[in-house]
Amino acid sequence: MADQWVIKSETYDNCNCALNCGCQFNLPSSYGYCESAFIGRIVEGHFNDAPLAGLKWAGLYKWPGEIADGNGRRQIVIDERADEAQRAALEAIISGQACEPFSNFFSVFASTCSEFCETLFLPIDLEADLEARTARVDIPGILKSTASPKINEFNGEPFHIALARRSGSFEFTYAELGLGTTSVTGDLEMAFEDSWAHFCVHHFNQDGLVRERSRFTAWLGA
Repeated sequence: MADQWVIKSETYDNCNCALNCGCQFNLPSSYGYCESAFIGRIVEGHFNDAPLAGLKWAGLYKWPGEIADGNGRRQIVIDERADEAQRAALEAIISGQACEPFSNFFSVFASTCSEFCETLFLPIDLEADLEARTARVDIPGILKSTASPKINEFNGEPFHIALARRSGSFEFTYAELGLGTTSVTGDLEMAFEDSWAHFCVHHFNQDGLVRERSRFTAWLGA
């Protein structure tokens, strides 16, 4: 019997693109190459009998050119609190090996990578407010990141930008957008400042993206 699993991860992503990331608008990357850091906390989930709720994870990616051109590098970081079964489960999910091929972004990105760095098991300090578009992340010795909303230059207030993806996405159905600053050391050294950030719920199972409106889209029904 195939593995049965599901996760809902409240995730913050910061990449090196400007605030029109080509991945989301079917455009080339802003600068001709792609670097990205995803950090999430699983709010609901299991992998077969292993519970996953409360665990954190990160996926770090670096491509020398456009993602579709391949030759990327990837490193997975898993919450050090995970036990042996949970570590194996999260590594299988984030590596893209536990789902139908190309059915979520883990699998799609894995297909464009040619180097897979050692998986790390570390403390992940993540504070993210999806509605407010703010985040602070510290993975000791590996990553530091902060995010905030884009500010309206006319009135100084947070400027609200969001994406709703009724179809066509292998990552999310809805995301809030902001600006992030990230530095990564170690195997995947990279840094970007005041660049594209999005906040979303990654709702996946073994078959791919689960198309269900996430909790922070309730205002859309008003």
